[in-house]
Amino acid sequence: MTRVESIITILKKTYPRAKIVLRYGNPWELLVSVVLSAQCTDVTVNKVTEKLFAKYKTLDDYVRADIGEFEKDIRSTGFYHNKAKNILSSARIVKEKFGGVIPDTMEEILTLPGVARKTANVVLGNAYGVIEGIAVDTHVHRLSQRLRLIDMTKIGGKRLMVFERDGKPVIDYTRDADPNKIEIELMHILPKSEWFTLTYLLIDHGRAICKAQNPDCTHCAVQKFCPVSRI
Repeated sequence: MTRVESIITILKKTYPRAKIVLRYGNPWELLVSVVLSAQCTDVTVNKVTEKLFAKYKTLDDYVRADIGEFEKDIRSTGFYHNKAKNILSSARIVKEKFGGVIPDTMEEILTLPGVARKTANVVLGNAYGVIEGIAVDTHVHRLSQRLRLIDMTKIGGKRLMVFERDGKPVIDYTRDADPNKIEIELMHILPKSEWFTLTYLLIDHGRAICKAQNPDCTHCAVQKFCPVSRI
């Protein structure tokens, strides 16, 4: 078993129920939730969408929505001007161009405003079981580097996060690394059967143990495989 395979196996045993935590009732609501989750916690998004989905029950409700009122409805998720514009624009495009159904291909879903590969991968994978890539969120971005699942020289970026261990500087991860390049690297080293699961394993581990600041290396199940362990 390779080092990467060992890490994945251990994470699967540690987080056997790893899955998306956003709450939604259909593919459109999933898209809305993922767009709202940018720079916002899933907990906050779920609180907002509980009321939002009760108020806007159909795609047509979004098509007819007043943008000012909609901004107020989603304000607590942050960046609400852009999020509102993208969601309501997407609603019109989905209705007019795609017959009211969220497209199930990467090429088509990327034509929706504000939808980049991370959002596309999350929606395609969870709504349709279509796996065309790996969703690289903030946790996947950080942990794929910390665990050196990928080649750090191939992901771009210049903002190195460094800590000191045994009196020597250690590169933790590159804060502004290109998520698309990280995705490509991960797709190269992992079989396609692992792409979907990997995202949620790393998210759960990032939230529970491997936090951006002060990671809890003492309780890390994959600590022995981690080149940047603090212990």
